[in-house]
This record gives sequence, structure tokens and C-alpha cells, in this order.
Amino acid sequence: MTAIKNNNIFKPVKMSNLGRFLLLGIIILSSSFKLSNNAFHAFHTSLTEMRYNAKSKGFEVSLRVFTDDLEKVLSHDNQNKKIVIENNDKNDALVEQYVKKHFMLVNSKNQLKAIQYIGKEKEGDATWIYLELPINEAISGLKLKNDVLIDMFEDQTNIVNVFVKEEKTSFIFNAKTKIFSINFE
Repeated sequence: MTAIKNNNIFKPVKMSNLGRFLLLGIIILSSSFKLSNNAFHAFHTSLTEMRYNAKSKGFEVSLRVFTDDLEKVLSHDNQNKKIVIENNDKNDALVEQYVKKHFMLVNSKNQLKAIQYIGKEKEGDATWIYLELPINEAISGLKLKNDVLIDMFEDQTNIVNVFVKEEKTSFIFNAKTKIFSINFE
């Protein structure tokens, strides 16, 4: 699977099947519907936006996951102790540990880049996880791994939109494709 490049994000473009899939995923994730404690959703998708900040020389990352999926995987990883995600809870260390294990950036020399966990915010049925990734080197040649929630849900799809200057590249991660190279000029 290859990345989708769009140099002008405001220019109307013909939409491919992959583009339609990305749009559908964004619409589904953006819709706010309340899930009861025992309800489940029929799809497992996350949406991540990575924006390169030239001033701070790093990526600012917003990762959106379904809260019930995050709670399930965190509970499973902690001897099935029930984990409940709320704003201002005491679960940030668990979320940070999980994300750092499943969301990674490696440079062209195969060195793992440090991830700074900023925090999380529950919003409706979703939880936003905020990260910073300092990059003091060329952006091209970086490899991004995103297998968030794939260890729990075989059908998990993780959509990542990477923005550098005026350029946008999108990636779709799943059980078969967990790593992509990020190449910007």
C-alpha cells in the first residue's frame, strides 16, 4: 500500500476508493454518538493527525481512539483489572506506556525517537491522546509504526494524516501493514 500525497489540501481533487474510505473513516470518527456501558461498535478505527512544527522541530500528534476500545486493551494489559478512562483520572501512566509501545517513530539510522506524552482528553465516546515527537534531523527516511489497538482487535484500522508545510500524506495501518516510511522533501 502506498501513501497518498496531496500538495494542495484546499484544491478539489477526484476521490479514489482509498480517498472515499479515508473520508468515511473521518466521518464515522467525527460523529458523536453515545455508547452505553454494554454497547459495542461494529468497527475499530483510530484517527491520528501529525503536524510538523518547524519552530519546535517536531511533530505535534493528536491520536483519537474509541474510549471503550482503549479501556478494554488497558484492562487486558493490567491483569484484567477494570480500567475506566475519564478526564482527570489516574490512568495517564497506563495510556502513556501503551501508546509508547504501539506508536513509534524511527529515524533513517534505525534509532527510536523519543515520544513525549502530553496527556489525554475524553470527548464523548472517544479519547484524544496528545504527543510530541522532537525531530532534530531530516524528516525524510523516518519510519512510523502504528499498531495501536491491533493487538486487541484484528480488524483495527489506524488512519494517520501527516502534515509537513503545505504537504499532506495519509497512511492506513492495519494487521498486515504496521509500518510506513515518511518521505518529504
